[in-house]
Amino acid sequence: MDLSDFPALIGAFAFGPLSGLLIELVKNTLQLLTTSTGGVGEIANFLMGASYVVAAGVIYKHRKTKKTALLACVAASFVMGAAAALANYFILLPLFETFMPLDQLIASFGAFLPFIHTKLDIVLFNALPFNILKGVIIGGFTMLTYKRLTPILKGR
Repeated sequence: MDLSDFPALIGAFAFGPLSGLLIELVKNTLQLLTTSTGGVGEIANFLMGASYVVAAGVIYKHRKTKKTALLACVAASFVMGAAAALANYFILLPLFETFMPLDQLIASFGAFLPFIHTKLDIVLFNALPFNILKGVIIGGFTMLTYKRLTPILKGR
């Protein structure tokens, strides 16, 4: 699990949700230069990261308190989980099927999680919880560091 959405969340909190979105876009565009996923991983990372930082940024923008930041991170984690579920089911897994047949894809997930037998299982038992957990971890890391970074970001 990477924390590559952390800078975008810091940007969304400091400068607004559009800034967070643009940071996600730049980060994933740069990652395309060294991709090993044919761009599918970068599309996934952008969709999930953008849903997370925009949701958190919109919530935090209206009331900039520590409690609101915590609420924003938790709520955005669930938004990212839902976005991951939808994107994986309708966009990402079908894209991966161009590289690997669905039955092989299911078998590869099933090797780690033996109760995975369908595309929906991949989404419900892998993509959804993984992205919620990722959001909570990124949010926790942000909560620990954001106040210390604010003076630097705001030029004070």
